[in-house]
Parts: sequence; structure tokens; C-alpha cells
Amino acid sequence: MNKKRRRYKPEEKATIVLEVLREEDTLNEIAQSHGVNAQLISRWRTEFFDNMPTVFDKKTTELEKLKQDHQAEKEKLIKLDSLLLI
Repeated sequence: MNKKRRRYKPEEKATIVLEVLREEDTLNEIAQSHGVNAQLISRWRTEFFDNMPTVFDKKTTELEKLKQDHQAEKEKLIKLDSLLLI
């Protein structure tokens, strides 16, 4: 019997990490209330601190815009290609 590993959305991780940073409850209490291992939350907190500077990095924002533009162009070409095949 294989137990499937649960995947957490970035929004869920952020909510839990912010709850830990508020320090209203202990890490173990937060872990128990969300059904997540305390070590995993600690890892998320460390990852959050490691990646915090990228939030204020303009290059990251520009990269995201380029990715979105590329995705939009790709979808446009796929639609055009499907119209040509009909």
C-alpha cells in the first residue's frame, strides 16, 4: 500500500510560514493545526529567508514578464496552427 505524498501549493506554504513568523503559536502547534511535519515547516521558513531578496529584485520581475509574453505568444501560435490544420 503506497501512500501518496501530499503536494503543497506555494500559497499554503506562505500562509503557514507567515503564521510561524508572527510567533503567536509555537512551531509545533502550527504544524499540528495544519497537519504538517514541523521539520518541513522549518525547511520552508529557511527557504523563505534564502529567497526573500528576490522579491525586491527587478530582474526577477522582468524575467516573469518575459515568461508570460513567451507563453502568450506560444498559445497564439498553437491556435493559429490548429486553425491552419482545419
